[in-house]
Amino acid sequence: MISINEAISFIKNNVKALSQSTIKKVEKAGGYELFEDVLSPINMPPFRQSAMDGYALNLHDSLSYKLIGEVKAGDEHKLELKQGEAIRIFTGAAVPDSANAVMMQEKVELNDNTITIAHQVTPEINIRPLGEQVNTGDIALKKGTKLTPAAIGYLLSLGITEVSVFKKPNIAIVTTGNELISPGQELSHGKIYESNSKMLLSALYNLKFYDVTLYKVEDDYNKTVETLNTALNNNDLVLITGGISVGDYDFVGKALGELEVEELFYKVKQKPGKPLFFGKKNNTNIFALPGNPAAALSCFYVYVYIALQQMMHRDTLELPRITATASNSFQKKGDRPQFLKGIYGNGKVKILDGQNSSMLQTFALANALVFAPEDITDIKLGDEIEVILLPN
Repeated sequence: MISINEAISFIKNNVKALSQSTIKKVEKAGGYELFEDVLSPINMPPFRQSAMDGYALNLHDSLSYKLIGEVKAGDEHKLELKQGEAIRIFTGAAVPDSANAVMMQEKVELNDNTITIAHQVTPEINIRPLGEQVNTGDIALKKGTKLTPAAIGYLLSLGITEVSVFKKPNIAIVTTGNELISPGQELSHGKIYESNSKMLLSALYNLKFYDVTLYKVEDDYNKTVETLNTALNNNDLVLITGGISVGDYDFVGKALGELEVEELFYKVKQKPGKPLFFGKKNNTNIFALPGNPAAALSCFYVYVYIALQQMMHRDTLELPRITATASNSFQKKGDRPQFLKGIYGNGKVKILDGQNSSMLQTFALANALVFAPEDITDIKLGDEIEVILLPN
């Protein structure tokens, strides 16, 4: 049995970033990282552009200008201004090459076809120059840039419709257990509704990992070997829930051994989630999570999350950890470090009741995990404690 820090180190040292690329429509590339530099196909803006509603001027010494026309955003006609002439112009419209300043409308007095400006202005004021953001052929976004909504909008504004991005992992979720039935079926004696697969699926979707396949296998050794073999051969990451302990009908560990999966660690000194397995076969990473749902989800956030970020070339691998003030007292049972469900806000965290690894009701309310080291037995009101902030 290894420590939490040792388990995290094993994951960081053994999970490799994916090297394959895929082409995505820009509007569907949110959350991906660019596989290569993106060069701008155009100047942005592609013309000298008015930064506000007002009047474009061909400057001269007088404060009065002859008004000769108008240009709205989207107009394609080009007006030629002589010195001392002006046109009405609107935000985003193309500024004529012969204009060298835009005066905001609030500082202009209009009398028939003549305008008077409040004061002399600096040349090029209120004009966005050609290529102010980026020039044709320049790097618009560098390789590795995460495509946020702003990045998506920026690429689309350059007329780019497709990009090459780092491929996200194909992920398998394998659930085991004869006692599991799908929600919606009649609940007969001895059966429970299966929730782990869709719970983990939701956690993955929340992190924008969508290439997920669900597998269900009964407590049968040969079927377990067959299902795991299929999952290992078709995915970059395999998450297994249940069957990893040492009961008579827990076949996962033995099946992984027959499939020649390299065991990197098994069992972590922690609560919940002691029977956690991490291994590899070729380029596929395997986590066998505990069957108890709260334990499985805790292990997902503490360990699987790191593997996902590392596979995606991200610099920040772990969820944010902060120090918070305990808003209630709590007595920890046992000598193992524990991840306790809590509610964090405004620098304080409340440790919730109902910390059993089989119970999700408390987890449903939590937005944080409180880390209680092995040398702490009692958490008192006002104590400073470490908190892991959960996504969203």
